[in-house]
Amino acid sequence: MEEERRPALGPPSEGLFADGHLVLWTLCSVLLPVFITFWCSLQRSRRQLHRRDIFRKSKHGWHDTDLFSQPTYCCVCAQHILQGAFCDCCGLRVDEGCLKKADKRFQCKEIMLKNDSKALDAMPHHWIRGNVPLCSYCVVCKQQCGSQPKLCDYRCIWCQKTVHDECMKNSLKNEKCDFGEFRNLIIPPSYLTSINQMRKDKKTDYEVLASKLGKQWTPLIILANSRSGTNMGEGLLGEFRILLNPVQVFDVTKTPPIKALQLCTLLPYYSARVLVCGGDGTVGWVLDAVDEMKIKGQEKYIPQVAVLPLGTGNDLSNTLGWGTGYAGEIPVAQVLRNVMEADGIKLDRWKVQVTNKGYYNLRKPKEFTMNNYFSVGPDALMALNFHAHREKAPSLFSSRILNKAVYLFYGTKDCLVQECKDLNKKVELELDGERVALPNLEGIIVLNIGYWGGGCRLWEGMGDETYPLARHDDGLLEVVGVYGSFHCAQIQVKLANPFRIGQAHTVRLILKCSMMPMQVDGEPWAQGPCIVTITHKTHASMLYFSGEQTDDDISSTSDQEDIKETE
Repeated sequence: MEEERRPALGPPSEGLFADGHLVLWTLCSVLLPVFITFWCSLQRSRRQLHRRDIFRKSKHGWHDTDLFSQPTYCCVCAQHILQGAFCDCCGLRVDEGCLKKADKRFQCKEIMLKNDSKALDAMPHHWIRGNVPLCSYCVVCKQQCGSQPKLCDYRCIWCQKTVHDECMKNSLKNEKCDFGEFRNLIIPPSYLTSINQMRKDKKTDYEVLASKLGKQWTPLIILANSRSGTNMGEGLLGEFRILLNPVQVFDVTKTPPIKALQLCTLLPYYSARVLVCGGDGTVGWVLDAVDEMKIKGQEKYIPQVAVLPLGTGNDLSNTLGWGTGYAGEIPVAQVLRNVMEADGIKLDRWKVQVTNKGYYNLRKPKEFTMNNYFSVGPDALMALNFHAHREKAPSLFSSRILNKAVYLFYGTKDCLVQECKDLNKKVELELDGERVALPNLEGIIVLNIGYWGGGCRLWEGMGDETYPLARHDDGLLEVVGVYGSFHCAQIQVKLANPFRIGQAHTVRLILKCSMMPMQVDGEPWAQGPCIVTITHKTHASMLYFSGEQTDDDISSTSDQEDIKETE
């Protein structure tokens, strides 16, 4: 009876079979997504290697993007695309699958012509179909181009002229290209071809060759720092390559300025202009390279330098009328127009010599070149703390607003700690050989330019006191003192004036004891007992743009006019 009451059990093999199914499906559900992900990543890496191989061998300046900024159509298959590759020299845009065909089918901008039989003024248009710039107009019928949702209309990659499909004629295809609005800034490929032939013939009379391009021809060289400020340099490089000859555009992180400026030696005397896209440190780097050209005996090829400010402070560019910072608010074409309208001026450059004190000091004095200002005290301490943290994590300091917030943090910290107090007991100051008595200061600032601290006119100050405008070409330095970090903040928001010490042709500062923070043009360091001597070094040829004027510029100019009227 007990045996009859027991439930009937299946054979043991059936349970094992069910468990095996469960394990199998579990393994499939786990391993299959992993396998698919691995396979997709493998295919993606293969495609990337294939693209990089095409990029490396191609004469185009290909870059890939995940999303185009405007409606875009493939130049090969004419299909609408959201992502793909584009050439930052000629403007071609293609889908990933059509990249190889486009690379073989379409020719990029020619830096030099293949033969030298063509005259300088006989270069035809180089037309590319589709993806014309927004708000462009046909040169024939004057109607808007690129308004249809398809691959349509043509653009010349040299003169930037656009024309409708139906307006394109054989006469227009064979028409000579005049290089458009920026013909006076572009180095034509035929010019470089002729220069190459002249160098083979051991001739250096470039003036005769350049005379065919007109007296207004002032070729422009672009020196951009792709790491400056908000990392806009990489995009600007592509935009300048589209508007100019790519041979004129350099990334200074890949090609040092001294090498890039050798292009000036292929141009007529005193004709070249340089646009530096970066912060004040990049401008100083380029000006140092210009000084090296003088040492090599290349004074006749020295270019005039303009600035497109991409850094944090940008006090030098603000002094020269180029603004406090560029964030894409005006198109690159307008930047080139501003360079053409700019006037040449001189900028004083100063030698800062730091000699360590001590009986057993055998080191050579450290030498710096100053364009903006030298300081010892709280603002140098803020720059030193900022520089130390940026060296540890440079990727965190790519925003201009974030950088200024970090400066604010360290300034607030120094208001509480006061690490630079009693500076007047630690230093002696001499102006043109005469010792100056100092009040109870925490910082001393020696100025060459009108702006300091990201846009503050330090020497003129505010209020009823009238002081002559600080100039950057008079061979004089302005020396002021500050009472601390809080005083610096008050000066920047126009609630206080600095303590004006005086003007001089030569400044000598003796640090008697302890370590103090110092800086030259934003490059800080901690300095022990030393003697700092600032003397005039040379002049730099700069370009001043009068179109960019801040409220401080206008008020300072009006104050200067009032002074002249009273005199």
